[in-house]
This record gives sequence, C-alpha cells and structure tokens, in this order.
Amino acid sequence: MWIVLGVIVICLIAVCLVVLPPSKGEMTPFLDEEGNRVEGSVSEKIFIDINDTTLGMFLVAKDETKPVLLFLGGGPGIPEYFLEKDYPTGLEEEFVVCYLEYRGTSLSYNSKIDAESMTTKQYIEDVVAVTKYLSERFGKEKIYLMGHSFGTYIGLNTVYLHPELYHAYIAMSQLSNQKESEFLAYDYMIERYKMAGNMKKVRQFEKYPIKESDEVYEAYFTSMLRDSSMHELGIGTARNMDSVLTGIVLPSLRCSVYSPMERINIYRGKLFAQNTQVAHDAWNFNSFDEIKEIQIPIYFLAGKYDYTCCYSLQKEYYEQIQAPVKGFYTFENSAHSPLFEEPQRGLEILNSDVKNGTIRLSDTLK
Repeated sequence: MWIVLGVIVICLIAVCLVVLPPSKGEMTPFLDEEGNRVEGSVSEKIFIDINDTTLGMFLVAKDETKPVLLFLGGGPGIPEYFLEKDYPTGLEEEFVVCYLEYRGTSLSYNSKIDAESMTTKQYIEDVVAVTKYLSERFGKEKIYLMGHSFGTYIGLNTVYLHPELYHAYIAMSQLSNQKESEFLAYDYMIERYKMAGNMKKVRQFEKYPIKESDEVYEAYFTSMLRDSSMHELGIGTARNMDSVLTGIVLPSLRCSVYSPMERINIYRGKLFAQNTQVAHDAWNFNSFDEIKEIQIPIYFLAGKYDYTCCYSLQKEYYEQIQAPVKGFYTFENSAHSPLFEEPQRGLEILNSDVKNGTIRLSDTLK
C-alpha cells in the first residue's frame, strides 16, 4: 500500500513539475553573438505603484531609443506576453514595448484588492499613469497605444478622453457591439456544425437560446461550449489554435518569466476580474453609439476569420468612426490575433503606415 501511495505521490509531483515547472520568474536579456547584453536593450519585469495599487508589466526592446508602444491585452485576466514564445511578433525590434497587466490580474493580482476599484474609469486612469511613466522614462512626448480584444475597449476609451498622449491608436480585434458579435458567432457555429453533421454539438448550442434572455446569454458567454467550439472551428484566439487548454492554459502555466505563484495568480486574477464592473462594461459596450470620433489616427488590424470579435462588425465600425487618419487592414489567414498570427504583415503595417501616419497598405487603397 505504501509503495502504491509513493508511486502516486511521485507521479503527482512529476505532473506538477511538467505543468508548472519551477523558475525564478526572470527575464532573459538580449545578448549579442559574444553573449554580452546588447547595449541599449531593455528586458525587464517591473512593478510600479500607481493609483493605490501595484501594477506589473513587461518592458522589451532591442533599442531603447525606438518609439514606445503600450500594449493592452485581452481578458481581462489572461496576459498576452507569454504568447510571444509560440507566436513571436517581433515588436521588440521596432518599438520599446510595454505589456501592461491590468490591476487585479496576473502580475498585478493582489488578494486584498477592492473589487470596487475594478472599473472602466480606474482602468483608464491606470493606463494614463503608465503612459506618463513610459513617456518620462524614455523621453517621449507621445507614445503609441495598441489594444487587443478587451484591451480595445480600454484603449479606445483612453484615446477618446486623452488624445494628447498618443501618436496613434492601433485596434487589434476591436470590440464594437459584443452582444451582436456573439449572436453572429453563435449562428455561424451552429451552421458549421450542421454542415459537418455534428448534431450532438448543435443540441449543446440549442440548450443556450442566447437571444431569449440576458441570463441565458451570460451563461453561454462564460461557458466552456463557447470557447472550446470557437477554437475547434478556427475562429478563436488563433486560426491554428484548436484548444484553449493546449494553446492558452498550459503555455501560460509553463511560461518561465512568471514565478510559479505568479502563474497561479494569472488564473486567480482571471476568476476575480471576470465578475467585476469593468468586465461587465466591456462586454456590454457599443462603440457605434458611444464613440463616434477620435482625434488621432486609428488603425484596425482585423482577422478575416475572427468571430470572437466579429470581423464584419469591426469593418462596419471602421466605416463609421471619424478620425484624422484611419486605415483598415484585413489579415486573410488570421482569426482573433492577427499580429501574432501574421507578424510579418503586422510589422510592415506598423512601420510603413502607423509610424508615418499614412494608409498606403490599407484595404481601402488596394
């Protein structure tokens, strides 16, 4: 009996080490061919006291004199820096990139944080404070702001209120009218499963008549059925990511730039954040009604197969919003994360158009 228990314990320890490998949670510096740190490079995990909390973030750059880009990830809760291992963007080659981890999530998770502070207003104020920190540290009058998914809700509202802080806003998978997006995606997935003859999956969807009530809609929105089906059909995080478990959960738990406890806090923060006011506001946000104009250039990066934030609604919102410069860029082989899925095209757009305030590569000029 003791031998059996011993074997079970050893197996459990081995599984834990595989799923959650030990690490000090340190960043790897950029090194030259001789193994020396690249002069002027930045590779830091930092914590800054801002607005009565501590915010964690990653700073990466091959050259600290490059333009500064503040990246607002999705969620709220799941950070995006870990995706760089499997889906390298190359952003650090052209920018000083700051991956901010929102209050109450991931590096910024704190079990004592007040849920009442998790509001849209507070998130915007946090972004503004981080923007000012970055501008001062790197000697820039203005920086660039990029949002992805949930981050586009915070990003769009931030540049609407504080355009003076930014050169331009890059919207990757812009939230526009998420409830309508969910209806479109729901209908699309049912049709796909019907065409494939998978009536078991169709019946699972039919248990959630999401147009009948908010309660059913919310139950579906947070269900495993939604996320697992989107990834199974190639319309979720990335076109080639067919599982949330193998594409998001396990890679995030193995990411060595986080300590084991920081990796655990990713999921503590996700559970905490998804029931807060800022999350509720984001998923009920209607950009068509609420933000019809911004005062700086805006660039939409949209995956053709994105049904997490439906491509068609992103395009429709682009056509409506007024801005001094605006460009729409379709990524033909991407779903919800075009910059990660087609990084070469993404960098070309950022270097050619965004940095120069032009739209030469946009769909409208093709």
